[in-house]
Amino acid sequence: MSGNLNRRRFLQIASGSVATMLLPGHSLLAQSVRRADRPNFLWISTEDISPDLGCYGDAYAVTPNVDRLASEGVRYDNVFAHAGVCAPVRSGIITGMYPTTIGTHHMRCAGVPPHEVKCFPEYLRAAGYYCTNNSKTDYQFDPPLTAWDESSGSAHWRNRPKDNPFFAVINFTTTHESQIRNRSEAMLTRLASLSPTERHNPAKAQLPPYYPDTPEVRQDWAQYYDIITLMDKQVGQVLEDLERDGLADDTIVWFWGDHGRGLPRAKRWIYDSGLRVPLIIRVPAKWRKLAMPDKPQAVGPGTINDDLIAFVDFAPTMLSLAGVEIPSHMQGRAFLGRRKARPRQYIYAARDRMDEAYEVIRAVRDKRFKYIRNYMWYLTRAQDIRYMNEMPTMQAMRRLHAEGVLEGPPKQYFEPTKPIEELYDTVSDPHEIRNLAGDPAYAKVLERLRAAHEKWYKDTRDLGLIPEPIFDEWKRPGGEFETTSAPVVVRRTGRSAERGAVTIACATRGASVAYRIGGDPQSRTGWLLYDRPVPLGLGQTLYAKACRIGFRDSDLMTYRLGDPLARRPASQGAGHWQDKLDASNLRKRLWRLKELDYKGANAVYSCLPYLDDAEPSIRYWAVVGLHASGGFAGDIAFARSAVKARLVDSSVVVRIAAAHALCDWGAEADGLPVLTAALKHPTDKARMFAIVALDRLGPKAAPVLDHIRVAAEDADDYVKRVALTVLNRFDAV
Repeated sequence: MSGNLNRRRFLQIASGSVATMLLPGHSLLAQSVRRADRPNFLWISTEDISPDLGCYGDAYAVTPNVDRLASEGVRYDNVFAHAGVCAPVRSGIITGMYPTTIGTHHMRCAGVPPHEVKCFPEYLRAAGYYCTNNSKTDYQFDPPLTAWDESSGSAHWRNRPKDNPFFAVINFTTTHESQIRNRSEAMLTRLASLSPTERHNPAKAQLPPYYPDTPEVRQDWAQYYDIITLMDKQVGQVLEDLERDGLADDTIVWFWGDHGRGLPRAKRWIYDSGLRVPLIIRVPAKWRKLAMPDKPQAVGPGTINDDLIAFVDFAPTMLSLAGVEIPSHMQGRAFLGRRKARPRQYIYAARDRMDEAYEVIRAVRDKRFKYIRNYMWYLTRAQDIRYMNEMPTMQAMRRLHAEGVLEGPPKQYFEPTKPIEELYDTVSDPHEIRNLAGDPAYAKVLERLRAAHEKWYKDTRDLGLIPEPIFDEWKRPGGEFETTSAPVVVRRTGRSAERGAVTIACATRGASVAYRIGGDPQSRTGWLLYDRPVPLGLGQTLYAKACRIGFRDSDLMTYRLGDPLARRPASQGAGHWQDKLDASNLRKRLWRLKELDYKGANAVYSCLPYLDDAEPSIRYWAVVGLHASGGFAGDIAFARSAVKARLVDSSVVVRIAAAHALCDWGAEADGLPVLTAALKHPTDKARMFAIVALDRLGPKAAPVLDHIRVAAEDADDYVKRVALTVLNRFDAV
């Protein structure tokens, strides 16, 4: 990720081959390979499911089509998402990088990844593949025009040009969380289409031990399996279409779920119930040597693979299978193809802001043990998320907790705080309900996985400890989107006055260029990826746009033969947040500061020197550390005066943290005015921090309910959601 160029790459760029500048690893030779020498690829993805399928040994499931696919291919048993919710997951899949590295880790954020980051289908397009997506993106950034040949509800491999190999993605939303609780007439009609042997009897459901056994929970569990059966029928139809088109023997098929089941303590969480997913890959006989050169039988029918596989491995694996060089910045590793890497020792995962609930949780797992580090250990697991609270299972859990009747594992969810560390033996305890972190018998395992987590945090340059309002300002100062520079034609070759080939360049570092000859330049379809000089005839109009992930697209360029050429533009772009991060030692210093979590009451004294640090992120966590550890320390009057001084801090997040602490310590008169002032801050995430603090204050927020009512009309949906939750809670008292 250094951005340095070797001599060969410099000469490629200097000679006008913008393709090599835009798409590292692209080979002109790869594009000239005939379609018959390369497989097609079909991805069938579905949402919010764990490996709750018949082929994974689940006797409750009714999934004949997916089971048949597994009998014809490889069932992967240890596949894990890097987050428990769709958008951060899909951000990592499409880039081959961890969201915590590229700044797309908070749910529904607008990322500005480093300039070298591309959507991996660009590399396939440059190698001659027709790439089509139907139709979910949800990448934490708008997909650039260059990502897909077509991305729409009608996108299909059938739309490809003749003889082009294809990569087609079909995403099913049938199994989404929202459909588990959907009792609409339309859903009931769909469910009624299932035969009696396909419907799931709630009375026969085998519930995880962390759920209370109630009719609501059983109904949700049964409907979850019903919609999986509906999805299975859709999978069967797609596979039938592939067979009918005569493409099954030429197409490597992947079936996968985007994260764990859409129920409480699964989706959004980084327990295995939120991370472990199904993956089935069917490799036709003619491509098995390509997929596993040393052992083609390992991808034969009915095989099972227990290697650890992470979602960031999908992108490099696809490039490996397609014969495309894997860019050095990708963090995943190929598990198939000529560039297959050694199997993983660990997979890693992160939970950051989920909708309106802030968290910083990290996990590392080998084939047996799972380690979890809770950086916001002082918070309950049971934070309110309004969307999640619509699930009847969640409502039943909250009701029973309020009645004081929950016991055992279901009660864990409502514990007022979390352990700083969790350790689970996933073989003997697959539901992760017995924390072994304090057991001396597992001390060496804990130490090993803790060290693995620390190494991953440092090696991947984890951004999770930088407060979101601060990071938002880094990545997009003033909230303004940067616009990609317009492309220009810098060279024309060919002696004929009526024909030529033109070379296009763009000044914005990391930009890709989409072009078309004629047609409607306002359409989102029909654009080609620029990767070599474009042949152009007299009278033809060349349109081009430049795009870069996280930026606005450029203005449209129009060019005809005979128009003047431009000078090759110098690479340019506003300073990236990565530059600021690289120039400081912030991440390492944040790590050291958060190690004070282990010190209990002694952390109060250790946090004090950090209050005057030059970096607001450090000052923020110092205040939070004082606030959290103050409950252990008895008389902390000496700390209160230091925190009070932060009420006039230059950073709004530090002011909010200080005000929150002081309110908790009985100084509402000092803290509440600061929090209400922050509710008027121009940036949405600062207002979010303020309303979250008021939510956590509970009854102490009563004097400022009028301000909270105003926040309930906020332009930002998440701010509005928290405000409404606070108001509902007061109304219920």
